[in-house]
Amino acid sequence: MDWYDAVHALGVDEMDRTHREFAALAGLLMAADDDDFALLFGKLLDHTREHFSNEGRLMRISRFPALAEHEGEHHRVYGDLLQMNRAVQNGRLLLARAYVRTGLAEWFGLHLASMDAALATHLRRVGEAPARPAGMALPVL
Repeated sequence: MDWYDAVHALGVDEMDRTHREFAALAGLLMAADDDDFALLFGKLLDHTREHFSNEGRLMRISRFPALAEHEGEHHRVYGDLLQMNRAVQNGRLLLARAYVRTGLAEWFGLHLASMDAALATHLRRVGEAPARPAGMALPVL
């Protein structure tokens, strides 16, 4: 999965950095041999959990109006990745490889251009939410 700042950057540093990392991990997965695929898939799963938790934090702090829809999409995709990871860790790679090549790449492009772009616009309008206020827990995915 290739990343091009001119095409993909949303203008919110934290989001852009996380999205670059996500695209890089997905790209490594696409090129991985069977020996490396399971380890990299686990890393993508961990990264995605943190990625979605951080975006959830930004949405809550900034009172993003489409929080429920955006987080619902995150939960759906993370659930798909969790389910596939079980198969991957048991040596069944075929479905996960197909998902990374087609489904994940397609989803990421669409999600970035729609839901994440709307969040970035909101954050720029209200001012990027800095750190999490004391005592605010991150949502559990």
